[in-house]
Formats: sequence, structure tokens, C-alpha cells
Amino acid sequence: MDKVGVFLCTGCDIGTAVPETDKLLEICTEAGAQRCEAHAQLCAPDAVALVRKAIDAGELNGVLVAACSQRSKGAELGFDPAKAATYRLGLRELVAWTQPPGDENTRMLAEDLLRMGMARVSKMELPARAEESIARGVLVVGGGLTGLCAARAASAMGYQVVLVEKSAALGGHLRGVQDLVPEGPPYDRLHESGLPAIVADVKRAPGVRVLLESTVQSIAGQPGRFEVSVRTPGGGECFEVGAVVQATGAHPYDATRLGHLGYGASPNVVTSQELEAMLAQEKLVRPGNGKRPARVVFIQCAGSRDAAHLPYCSAECCATSLRQATLIRRRFPEVETAIVYRDVRAPGQLDRFYVAMQEQSGAMLSRGEVDKVETGGRSLDVHLKTSLLGDELTIEADLVVLAVGMVPSSADGEAIRQLRDAYGRIEKKESEKQVEDAKKLVEQLRHHDGTEILGLQYRQGPDLPVLRYGFPDSHYICFPYETRRTGIYAAGAVRAPMDPAQAAEDGWGAALKAVQSIEACSRGEAVHPRAGDGAFASFFLQRCTQCKRCTEECPFGALNEDAKGTPEYNVMRCRRCGICLGACPERIVSFPEYSVDAVASMIKAISVPDADEEKPRMVAFVCENDALPALDEAAARRLGYNPWIRVIPVRCLGAVNTVWIADALSSGIDGILLLGCKKGDDYQCHYIRGSELAITRMTNVKETLQRLTLEQERVQIVELGRDEYERIPQVFQEFAATIERVGPNPYKGF
Repeated sequence: MDKVGVFLCTGCDIGTAVPETDKLLEICTEAGAQRCEAHAQLCAPDAVALVRKAIDAGELNGVLVAACSQRSKGAELGFDPAKAATYRLGLRELVAWTQPPGDENTRMLAEDLLRMGMARVSKMELPARAEESIARGVLVVGGGLTGLCAARAASAMGYQVVLVEKSAALGGHLRGVQDLVPEGPPYDRLHESGLPAIVADVKRAPGVRVLLESTVQSIAGQPGRFEVSVRTPGGGECFEVGAVVQATGAHPYDATRLGHLGYGASPNVVTSQELEAMLAQEKLVRPGNGKRPARVVFIQCAGSRDAAHLPYCSAECCATSLRQATLIRRRFPEVETAIVYRDVRAPGQLDRFYVAMQEQSGAMLSRGEVDKVETGGRSLDVHLKTSLLGDELTIEADLVVLAVGMVPSSADGEAIRQLRDAYGRIEKKESEKQVEDAKKLVEQLRHHDGTEILGLQYRQGPDLPVLRYGFPDSHYICFPYETRRTGIYAAGAVRAPMDPAQAAEDGWGAALKAVQSIEACSRGEAVHPRAGDGAFASFFLQRCTQCKRCTEECPFGALNEDAKGTPEYNVMRCRRCGICLGACPERIVSFPEYSVDAVASMIKAISVPDADEEKPRMVAFVCENDALPALDEAAARRLGYNPWIRVIPVRCLGAVNTVWIADALSSGIDGILLLGCKKGDDYQCHYIRGSELAITRMTNVKETLQRLTLEQERVQIVELGRDEYERIPQVFQEFAATIERVGPNPYKGF
């Protein structure tokens, strides 16, 4: 930008921390600012109006706001990105609230930050708008309860819907189930299923097309312009939609693997789904002889919460067994029921139904662990250990019902078993080579699980990337419906284990996210976490070496490849994380306000004192999603930290190009600190793998350090949760102590 204005706020203790405001503005003028002003309250309406007037008049095309954190006052201090590039410099948090007022180090820190801010905004560009025509329809894959609710919700919001269901009827596994556990008062009894009414609503909803006995063959393109091909009984159809909801549900765990519980050894050992089929016909018999059982025993967690089978809880099994036992007692009062459980999961108001079930005559519930089921006698012998009724106990049963867990539809195939094994090898921390091979296998398998439900025409595979148990990889903490494929939302039991009430809510939630995605596409903007960001990446392909790092490392599959391996950028798939920028060794990727050159210029703008001044200089690249909020919180609590560190917010640690580290060290910076979120599936980086990729790239950094004959301790990565703000002063001080110990960078002055 060639017409940059600097607006410095002196409120919120900034003026007290650095009272020589004129000298600060003079530094900005020397750095090329066309206009420099200080305001006692920059976020006040009159001050904001002044800045906007200058922008609207064309006097400025770049603005440096030196005030509070970029995470504060977004509405007041956010200016039209189409007219002026704006960079927010948090003098309040980085200086005023963390450094002693009037101190020399405080002043030098503020001066450096202003120079860095000027260097950044001078290198920024105005974004071009992504011109795309948008298809304002939603594809819903799966006609169970979740898919029906998603279709009904999207239709109610005025969007066209195509609902694809592979079977001949809608309703999923709840079809034929007449009574469900209560979702509203009274909570102590079963309620009639509302599924038939939902099916009827969807069939007559305006703008909803239902394709039965149909499957998705392929989905190409990007959000706003997905090109969908569907195989139907009549042949096939092709159409465009703006977003996709995958609601393909789950299927029961393979009970044949539960031989110790008698399944397969006796026809009188059935699964809860097989019992459901009987109850739907209002009959209850022993399959072995067709007679009514005198006692039915339910075994909970059959294969669930078991490291050898399904390590997770399937969430709905307890409620299903309580419901089925209640139906048996209501329809066949002469039949006794017994439920053997490890723990009963009956959250919220469902606990009232659980209590009511316990009060029924002829119904027994006992906590215990089932060791085995013997099938050789006239009855089935269910052997319990460590139960409430005794350490060793046998219950006779005429019919045993296994409450098997649920496996997401995205988890079919041998690939998922390989994925689990690979994760296991990583956790066992075998040899370094075995762990590395397992990580490569994980990354390969998680992009394609063998089900090919959606048939995505993505370089990274035809289905949603999955986690170790087959559930789609999503940011379940902050963005539960989002997947690693922008504009495609997982909902219901395919996303996470859940009961019908949760599945219905999931359908509505996913439909809302799909609509938000379409609206964002119509404005040319990204979705989470940089929601509203209208600037997209540019690729200087003339210098591309087809190394494929960007296409392989992009967490969201935004890049395909042509026949030569050259990246093909799909703008609306992009989340603007910048990981491709960090990955590219040729530095051909840039964003209008975030580029290799812009950040490199910030580093070069730092004034590096001579070694004999004993004032080391360090740079901290700080992730804007976790570490920066922690930094702001530490500042708000007035937790002071070392004044030698210059903070540069980055989109993600994965968006840090190693050339910045090399440039910083070769220009005399004494140390580099990278602060980002914790890696792995349990915590979840906002951009999935940013911290993990940064750690992997440290191999290149170590080579750079060796080439420059510098100590490896000069570059460190610290994983930091956004709630760990109290660690920041200690992390900074310990790093500063390390730099003091290894001594000044020998490249100072060169």
C-alpha cells in the first residue's frame, strides 16, 4: 500500500506506558506513513468516523491501527477491506498491560512493533473478489431421522433440497419403531414416535425432491457449485447444489465377533436390532423353538467400551434396552426382564424414565460385568462377575439380547481396522521408523475409508477424512458439524454416537451450517475459523516445481492437481489457513494481507541492538486461534513478560514458512519461539494439523541451524492451550534465559 495512515490510541494505559507519543508517530512517518494521528480513544465514534472519511475519500489505501488487540473492537475498528488494507497492532496487550510504564525496554518494544506494523501494512494488497455463481440448493445424503430433519429445516429456510436415500423407504433404523423414549413430558413413559409425521412433512415440503433406492456416484467442484451425480432406479441424474449434509447414520457392530456372549452359538442370543424386528411385529419368541421366553436378559455394552472391539460408548444402547424392556413388560407382562449394565447412560430428563423402569414389577436391573454366556443347556446361562448381586453369579435366561454398539457408516472396510492398528502403534511408541510409517499410514487411510459414500472428486480421496474409529474428522470442540471438506457437513450417528433426540437436533444444526456456507459463498467469504474472510490465495505457478507439498498438506482438500502435478486451487474450499503458504519451499503462495514477503518485512523492521548492549531480540510467531487469545488473557490479568520478545500473530503454526526463521537468524535475531495449539485429535488445532506440521518442518529448521552453525536451542515450539495464559510469562522467561545462556547471535551486524 502506498498511502498508509497510522492511527495511534493513547487510551487503555497505552499513553502511560509510552508517554512520548510524538516520537512514536515520527517513527511511523520515517517508515513511510502518509498520515499519523494519535487519539485518546480511537474506538470512539468521532475518531472512527475520521478514519472512515479518509478511506472513503481515497486519501488512504492502508491503515495501521495501533490500539488494542485484533481480537477486540472488531466492529468499531474494522474498515472496508475493499477500500483499505488494515493491520491491527495490539499495543495495549503487547506493551501497556505487560510492560512497566516509561521503561526504556518498553519504549523500544513499542517502537519495534510500530516499525513492524508499518512494514506489514505497506506490503498488503487489496483483495480481489471471488466471482462465482452460486447454486442455492442442499444435498442431503441419508433418509433417516437426521436426514429428514435436515431436509425439513433447509426447506423451511427457503432452499431447494435433494434427499438421496439408498433404501426403498424413508425413516432409517427407526422405521417401524412405534414407541420411543420420552423427549418431553411426561418423562416416565414411552411416547409415540413422531417419525411418520416428519416423513409426511418432508414429502410434501416445497422444494424437496426425494430420490429413493439411489446412491451418490460423485461430487465434484466446490461449495456453492458442487456438481453431483446420482445413480437412480431410472438411470442417473446430475445437478448442482451449494452444500451437502451427510446423514448416513450408523450400523450395528458385527455381533459374530462376540462369540463369548453366545452369538452364533445359539439362535436364542440376538441383538437389540433383531429384537426390534420382533417387537415391530408385536411378537416375542425364542428363535430356537418359536416359543415365548419366560425371561429375557439384556447385556449392555456388548462389544462397546472394549479395547478389543469398540472402545467408545454408542450413547443410545442404554435407552434402547430400557425402551425394549418396557415394551416387553407392557405387551407381555408374564415375561421377566433383566438388564445387566456397566453404567446406565440416561442423561438429563431421561433419568426419570430410567427411574420409572426400575419401579416396574418383573423388571430387574443390576450393575455387573458379563464374563460369558453358556449355550449348551436347556437355558442360556449368563455368567456375571463383580456384580451388585455377588462376585460370581449366573442368571438363567430364555432369550439373551446383546445391546451391540453402533459403527458409523463411514467406517466400513478393512481400512478402518488398519487405521486403528496404526494409531495403536503410534501410541505404543515403537521404534522411530515404525512410528513414522504408522503416521504416514494414518494420513493415507484417514482420507479414504473404503466406503465411497460421497464419491468426492478430491485429490485427497473420495470420502470425508475420518478419525481412528471411523467418525469424520471435524473440530468437535468449537465447530461440531464442520468436516475437513468445506461445505460438507456430517450429522447424526455418522458424526458421533447419539440417540434419536440428539440426531434430530443434529439434522437441524447441519442444515443451518449448510445454509450459512451457501450464503458465505455468495459473498465470496470463507467459513470457520476465519469466517467472513473474503481474501483468497494466489499462486505464482510459473515458479511451481510440482513438489505437491501444498496439495498433500492442505487440511481441507482445497487443492487438486492437474496431470503434471501442478496445484489447482478451488477458492471456496479454502479456509484461508495459510498452511499451503507455510508448506511451499518456492514461496509462490500468498494472500493479500498475509504473504511471505509481508511477514519477512516485519522481521527485517526489528531494530537489533549490538551484542555488547546485552539486549537480545527474539521473535515469537503466535497462532491467532489459541496462543494469541492466551496472550491477550495474560495481558488482561496484567501478567508481565519479557520485553525482548517481538510477537507476530500468524494464522496457524502450519502457516509459518521456514524462510522466516532463516531470515530472522541470518539478520541477527537471537531466537525464534513458535506458540501454537496442542497437536493431536484430542485437543484439535483449528486447522486440524497446523502444530503437527510445524513440528515436522522443524527438520528443515535444524538443517538451517546447522548450515548457519547456530545452536538448535535458538528455535523452539511450545504447545499452548488458550486457557493456559498463566504459562506465558514463564515460557517467555525460560526462552529468554536459554538465549542468554547460548549467547548472542553471531550474525548480529551483518
